[in-house]
Amino acid sequence: MVVAVVGPTATGKSDLALELAQALSPDGASDGSARRDARQEGRRGAAAAEIVNADAFQLYRGMDVGTAKVPLAERRGIVHHQLDVLDPREDASVARYQQAARADLDAIAARGARAVVVGGSGLYVRALLDHMDFPGTDPDLRARLEGRAEREGRRALHDELARLDPDAAASIGPHNTRRIVRALEVIELTGRPYTANLPRQEHVRPAVQIGLDCDREVLDARVAGRVDRMWDEGLVEEVRSLASPEQGGTGAGLGTTAARAVGYAELLACWRGDLTMDAAREAIVANTRRLARKQMGWFGRDPRVHWLDAGSPDLLEQALAVVRAADDGGLPEPGTAPVRRSLGS
Repeated sequence: MVVAVVGPTATGKSDLALELAQALSPDGASDGSARRDARQEGRRGAAAAEIVNADAFQLYRGMDVGTAKVPLAERRGIVHHQLDVLDPREDASVARYQQAARADLDAIAARGARAVVVGGSGLYVRALLDHMDFPGTDPDLRARLEGRAEREGRRALHDELARLDPDAAASIGPHNTRRIVRALEVIELTGRPYTANLPRQEHVRPAVQIGLDCDREVLDARVAGRVDRMWDEGLVEEVRSLASPEQGGTGAGLGTTAARAVGYAELLACWRGDLTMDAAREAIVANTRRLARKQMGWFGRDPRVHWLDAGSPDLLEQALAVVRAADDGGLPEPGTAPVRRSLGS
């Protein structure tokens, strides 16, 4: 049973993942009845639990402070996967992540260990845990479809999509040329409806998702405190060391994906002259809060997530209870458990 810790930024997902990985390992921790129970659970396997990152920006080497990456010295000797695997100049690919991270899950299972997935990038979590296909692309086919859209109009292509896949046409609508073209491209490449390739809320292997919820005002304060700590820990210097001179820094540069990360995008805008340093700092706080609400909206729509209060004093014990219930098949069916979503509700 894979354990996934998900939810908004700044709720303490990394800390809980470390606690769970330690408690669910054969050695376990040394205190607390729940942890002693977990040690017994851990002995079912032959190896210590391992953590798999599902944060899109923690994939990048050197993007440490701004992504709240757990420093190596604080990882408690627990093996981590999918950290520091990309150069900041590379563009991230969900399909590539899916292949690599699923290989990690396979290897962890082969070692008889427990995998603890942690991250707030909803699409990456879904790609890792759920049925999600990534059909290829054909530049010639796409160019041909885009040419038709220019000559015949997007309405004609949407009508064609409606004949081939009515559900896709209804979902996409007649005004989104890019998505219409992509849908027709996938249909021609795969010979199946576009909707047949869309992700399903169905795990590809046994998994339990634990979501960390937080009162909005409390989370806003956490976000502000996190940005203060990042500033003190050298966020400005980190971004400057990664960015190219054209971006206002001294390094080799940030690619399109990395340059969009909250904390990095605002400082780059500052060095372009679009923001003052104070305004950039305020924007980082505001955009992090906005990101948290977006993440809560994403995970909050998934009825399989079992929500816990991030501020609970016995958070680890509650999480372990969820894991034990999942191992024993005692969790409620998706959609039947009460949903707790204070943030953004």
